Amino acid sequence: MDVQGRIERLLARLAQENVDAFLVMRPENRFYLSGFTGSAGALMVTPRQVYFMADFRYFEQAREQCPLCQVVGFKESLYDALAEKLPRWGVSRLGCEGDFLTYKQVVTLQEKLENIQVTPLYGLVEELRQVKDPGEIELLSRAVALADRAFEHILDYLKPGVTEWDVAVELECFMRRLGARKSAFDTIVASGPRGALPHGVASHRVIREGDLVTMDFGCLYEGYNSDLTRTVVVVGSPHPRQKEIYDLVLAAQRAALAAVRAGVKACEVDRAAREVIASAGYGENFGHSTGHGVGLAVHEDPSVSKKNETVLQPGMVITVEPGIYLPGWGGVRIEDMVVVEEQGCRILTRAPKDPLPVVPV
Repeated sequence: MDVQGRIERLLARLAQENVDAFLVMRPENRFYLSGFTGSAGALMVTPRQVYFMADFRYFEQAREQCPLCQVVGFKESLYDALAEKLPRWGVSRLGCEGDFLTYKQVVTLQEKLENIQVTPLYGLVEELRQVKDPGEIELLSRAVALADRAFEHILDYLKPGVTEWDVAVELECFMRRLGARKSAFDTIVASGPRGALPHGVASHRVIREGDLVTMDFGCLYEGYNSDLTRTVVVVGSPHPRQKEIYDLVLAAQRAALAAVRAGVKACEVDRAAREVIASAGYGENFGHSTGHGVGLAVHEDPSVSKKNETVLQPGMVITVEPGIYLPGWGGVRIEDMVVVEEQGCRILTRAPKDPLPVVPV
C-alpha cells in the first residue's frame, strides 16, 4: 500500500479547501489512508503529521498497522479528545467527511470544538480511490477469481428442487472456504418470475425446471470486493424467448464493453448499452445504471449512469451490467468487472456467459 503517496495527494487537495486538518472516519477511507483494519478509530490528517486516534481496544492494533501515523489513545470520548488535542496541533479549521458523518455527529463536533471552525467536505478521499494502483488491481483480480470459481462450482450444485436460499448459502460458503473474508453484499438469487426483481435477494422459492436464474454475488478479499452477475437456465434446452432476451442483454453488454476506454465519459458507456436494449423495444425494462466503480466498497464512484459525465481514467475499475426485467416473466442481467485502460478495457471476470449457460436437468 502506497499510504504515503495517498496522504500526499490528499494534502494537495486539502490545500484548496482552506482547512488545517481533515478528520477521516469512514472505514474504507481510514483503511485507504493508514492500513488500519479495525472497526473504530479516527484519522487526523495534517500537513505536518498524520495522527491515528484509537481507544483501548485498538491502540496496539493501530500501532502495528499504521507505521506512518502517530497513534494517540483516548479513554472515553473521541470528541473530548479532539477538543483537547486539536489546539495543540495548531488546528483552527477542521474538515470532516460531510457525506459520511451523521447530522448529530457534525453538530457534536461543532459543540465540542467551540473555537474551531468545522467544515463538512465531500468526496475528497473517494475521488482519490477511483483510480486503483497495481496492488489494488491485483487484489481486485483475486476477489474476482474467487467469484469466478464459485460460479463454476454452483453450476454443479444448481438443480430443480433447491431453493434460492440454498444457492446463496452455497455460493457464500464456497467463497469463504477459498479465503474470502465475507460476502461483498447480500447475495441475489432470483429465479423464474422473481428474475424481474433487479435486487431480488435470495428467497425460499424452490427453483423449477425451465427457470431462468439470475445470481449476483461477490466477496470481500483482503479489503477489496468483487461483483459478478450471471443468468443461467435450468433446462435441457432454453425457450426461444429466453434465448432472445439473453442474447439481447449480451449484445448490450458487449456494446458497453467496447465503449470503455480512458477519455470516454461514464454516461457514454451507459448510452452504448441502453441504445441496444431500447432499439429492441425494451428500453423501459432497463431501469438501473449500466455499472459502478468497485474497490474497497462494492459500490463506489464512478457511477456508469445516464447523467454521470465523469471521464474514465486508466486504473478505474468498474462493472458493466445491463439487464432486462419483465414483470411476471423474469429477467436477465450479465455483469463483469473491468479495468479501464488507454485503448479499451481489461475484463477481470472469466465466468462463462456466451452462449446462455444451461444447467442440464
